[in-house]
Parts: sequence; C-alpha cells; structure tokens
Amino acid sequence: MIQLDGNRLTMDQVSQVVHHNEEVQISDIAWDSVRKSREVVELIVSEGRLAYGVTTGFGKFSDTVIPAADVEELQINLIRSHACGVGEPLPGKVVKAMLLLRANALAKGYSGIRPETLQLLVDVLNRNISPVIPSQGSLGASGDLAPLSHLALVLVGEGEADYLGQRMSGGDALQQAGLQPIRLQAKEGLALINGTQAMTAIGTMAYLEAEQLARLADGVAALTLEGLRGIVCAFLPESHQVRPYPEQQAVAERILGWVEGSRLTTKQGELRTQDAYSLRCIPQVHGAIQQVLSYVKDKLLIEINAATDNPLIFSDSGKVISGGNFHGQPIAFAMDFLGIAMSELASISERRIERLVNPQLNDLPAFLSPNPGLQSGLMITQYVAASLVSENKTLAHPSSVDSIPSSANQEDHVSMGTTAARHAARIVENSRMVLAIEAICSAQAADIRGADGLAPGTGRLHNQIRSIVPLIVKDRVFAQDIERLSRSMKEQEWSLDNGAPA
Repeated sequence: MIQLDGNRLTMDQVSQVVHHNEEVQISDIAWDSVRKSREVVELIVSEGRLAYGVTTGFGKFSDTVIPAADVEELQINLIRSHACGVGEPLPGKVVKAMLLLRANALAKGYSGIRPETLQLLVDVLNRNISPVIPSQGSLGASGDLAPLSHLALVLVGEGEADYLGQRMSGGDALQQAGLQPIRLQAKEGLALINGTQAMTAIGTMAYLEAEQLARLADGVAALTLEGLRGIVCAFLPESHQVRPYPEQQAVAERILGWVEGSRLTTKQGELRTQDAYSLRCIPQVHGAIQQVLSYVKDKLLIEINAATDNPLIFSDSGKVISGGNFHGQPIAFAMDFLGIAMSELASISERRIERLVNPQLNDLPAFLSPNPGLQSGLMITQYVAASLVSENKTLAHPSSVDSIPSSANQEDHVSMGTTAARHAARIVENSRMVLAIEAICSAQAADIRGADGLAPGTGRLHNQIRSIVPLIVKDRVFAQDIERLSRSMKEQEWSLDNGAPA
C-alpha cells in the first residue's frame, strides 16, 4: 500500500500502481491538510467573500459574482462544459497515472476539496475504473482542463468508463464497483480539473518507457558492434576521461561490459582503422540521451508532487491566491526535450541497421538474406526504420514554442505541454520499433558470424531475442516479428545485465 501525501511520490511508485495495481491511500497527515483547506472554502462561501472559482465564474468570467445558492450548480456546469475533448482515448495506463497524480496533488491540501471527494477518486483508482478520456483538446494552461473534466465526469456518475473489460457509463461503473457518485460542492469542480496531470501522466509513462529503452539500446548496439566486427578501442576509458561527461563514460563502460569476452569484435588496425560514427560514437550519443533523461526525470518528479491548482488555498494564513501553477511550460519543455532525445536514439539505431543490411558497408550477405536475390531478407525493415525516423523528426518539432490565446484573451499564453507529451510518447513508440528492427538485424548478423563467438552478455541478449524472433532461414512476414519484439520490449522485463564484473 502506497501512502500519498502530495510530497514524496516516486517514479517507482507510479510504476507499481500503473503496472502492478498497487493500491494507494491518503496519509493521515495529508487528510488533516485536506480538511483544513476545505474549512477555508466553506468559510468563504458562508461569508460571501469574493474568491476565484468559488464565488466567481471562470476564465473571462472571473469577475462575474455567483450567488451562494448557485455555487454547486457552478461546479457541475464547469465539468460538463469543459468535457469537450476529442480524438482517440488515452491508454488505460496513462489514465490510471492521471488518477494517481491528481489524487496526490489534491492530498497536498491546497485545493479545498472535500475528503469524501478525494476518497472517491482514490477508490476509483484502486478499483481499476478507467474513465474514457479523449487524448486531444488541452492547451496545457489552465492546466489540462478538457482531459481532467472527462475524468471528473465519472466521479459524478456521468461520462464513460472502462470497467472489468467493458465500456459503460460512469454511473454504471461506479455502481458495479460498489461506489456512489458525489455531488460537487463549492470549488470542487475546479479543484478536480485545474492541473497538469494529463501532460504529466503521459510524460511520466513515456519517460518510464524511454528510460528502459535507452538502456536496452546499449545492449542492442553492442550486439550490432559484434555483428559488424566493430572496434572496441573507441570505448576504452582514456578517451572518455578527457571529455568528462559522466553519462558518456557510463555508456562506454557498459558497452565494454556487454562485449567483454567476445571473439567477434576487433581492435584498431586489425580490419580497419576506425568505425563509422554510428558505432564509434555510441557513448557520445547514447550518453547525451541519458543526460536528457536525467533532466526530464527531475522535472517530472517535481511536477508529480506539485500543487498545480488555481486558486491555491493556504489554510495556515487563510489566504486564497490566484496564480499560475497550472501553466505547463516546465513539462512542455521537458517533453519536447524527451522527444528530441528519443528521436536521436532511433536515428543512430537506423544508421546501424543500414550498416548491417547494406552489402556495400559490410562483408555480410546482402540484406542478411539466406539466399540473396531469390530472397530479399531484411531489406525492407530498413525502409520501415527510415520511415519511423523521418516521422519522428516531424513529431520532434517543439510544441512548447507555440501558443494560441483562449478565453477571450484572458488566458493569452499557453504551454501546449500536453501536445508535447503526446508527441514524445509517440516518438518513444516509434523508436522502440526501430530498436526492435536493429535487434532483429543484429541477431541475424551474429548468427551468420557464429553466435558462439558472442560475449556472455550479448549472448544472453541474443538468446532473449531468439526466444521471440526465430532465426531467419527464408523470407517471412517480418511485420509480425517486429511487432512481437517491440511489444516484448515494452511489456516484459528485459535483462539489462551485461555480464561485466560489478
């Protein structure tokens, strides 16, 4: 059971909840903070004080005073009117992350939500009710209004949800799970939807996948190095010590660990003086990608433990502050950066694929074909990789530099962070396909060279690839191999142990 207090949620805990259905509960200290902030809201309503979103309208309507008798209707109107997202629904795991992150943000105690509303949100999460949330329609400021409104609809018994493998109304999902919908009170609709949890959930899931993919890429690149009889001297520590990026040094060390004991790699001058950049510069490129991942992780960890509402309620002082913590610019930048980095991971992988299949660049059979000419072998897999890499380049165009005013120019600068996150997630997906293609090609090259010459580390990786993609002895539908291997890279735990001494 994971305790949520709004301050200490980790990436590993997010993964445990999303991938392994670990249950959560609000900590006792957090409940105390939630109750105190709620008391401030109720005092504002009882005294008829002016407070944005509590006794006023929203956005351009912030100067419209709402009578006390209408504050409940104000909140449900907000949810219904803002639930106008479009496009394919977000994946269930992303939605689960959204529920978790919103609960954690509300647990900080700056939102003014009632304890029973927060508890229902936690119950929906723990009972695996998945609100149907369209993926498009958020500007990333004021937060993720449209996506979070679709999430909130289910809490009031409206909208749609996936539950027990079926799509149904939000009300039916709650009923079947033994839960009762809530009736929103003052400020609660705004508390549920004014935040960055859609972009952050998409970004967190994309990051978790990218992190594993980047480490796996080191192993696949090492297998390619052996398939091409690459030169290990470029990975020796001396050259990396004089350009002291820790991530570059770590990648070089990992590559040497992967190929330690190999009878397929070479040294300078044995076959050639130096290798092409896509082999020789693996530490420099993969290391730079690790730098980006560190930056992205740092920003996501801050955001998943942040209060991103407006207004924020400070119970100790009684202050209600209208600010801009809902603005997604930090995550927009991070997601654009993640997309750029993963585009490069795929780009250099595709260049290694080309070196594996192009007979003008190696001494292997053309396109690794069992019978070149009669059988095309892996020729077209490089086409597919090139197509995905090219698509990544368009997706990597930064979303964070764009802005369109909204709400009659009251909200005149927005982040487009959710678009950046969606694009980054798509780039990660494409890049995994490219890496799967490289893995297929490198395993085939290793078999042609003689897999018994592989290092212990890459030998285990080769065996894992072969457990999913059999040796190519004649042409077949390689799309199925690519899909299976890519899916395994996403859903299964791959051993990233390179076999080197600790």
